[in-house]
Amino acid sequence: MNRLANKTALITGATAGIGAETARQLASMGVHLILTGRRREKLDSLKSEILRSHPALRVMIHDFDIADSEACKAFFEIYKDDIPDILINNAGLASGADKVQDASLDDWDLMINTNVKGLITMTRLFVNGMIARNSGHILNLSSVAGIESYPGGSVYCASKHAVHAFTKALKMDLGHTNIRVGMISPGAVETEFSMVRFKGDTDRAAKVYEGINPLIAEDIAEIIVFILNRPEQVNILDTLVFSVAQSSAMQVYRK
Repeated sequence: MNRLANKTALITGATAGIGAETARQLASMGVHLILTGRRREKLDSLKSEILRSHPALRVMIHDFDIADSEACKAFFEIYKDDIPDILINNAGLASGADKVQDASLDDWDLMINTNVKGLITMTRLFVNGMIARNSGHILNLSSVAGIESYPGGSVYCASKHAVHAFTKALKMDLGHTNIRVGMISPGAVETEFSMVRFKGDTDRAAKVYEGINPLIAEDIAEIIVFILNRPEQVNILDTLVFSVAQSSAMQVYRK
């Protein structure tokens, strides 16, 4: 059963990877879309692609950085009287894989401002409209790094642990409402993630997925759609997702 038709979903970080694929799959369910990201050309291309297949949908695009609180506030002003049914806090990244003693403070700022500050700012801005309506669904993209820490991932792991803590507390704060809250925690997914983490080093990025059949964006998007499409009394708070080759953050069997 399709329970999502004619709803509106706001997806942050929709320029590529899981965000873009989630937009495509929600469009196939008849969901109107508000898509944000930093790369305007990618958003333009995705909007055109979706409207070619689903011309009856509304697809709005906005290019800004969710790490910028003032930009988030300006964006919210556009939709404050028309709060979307679904907020998918997908935007996030890893930057660098250095030990604490060698890491860049700029990398740390980028991860904290995007993965934590951006996510909680967007949630804070839109949640009151959902409370007033007594309906909505907030879904946060976390990671196995929010459950397990690993060397070289100190601040990235800390940022995703924060997403876990925030999401669980948010569900408690909204426990008196009909608003659903959840997160999805993937292991290794072959997207732009490693290219961003290793700052364009294609060889190093490729080694993350070498010798395994990794998850891909479509796999996670399908699970997101499943979570969003549950009956209204069902709230999936978290989902940990690995490829068959992966058993933990650090344990990956490579052929």
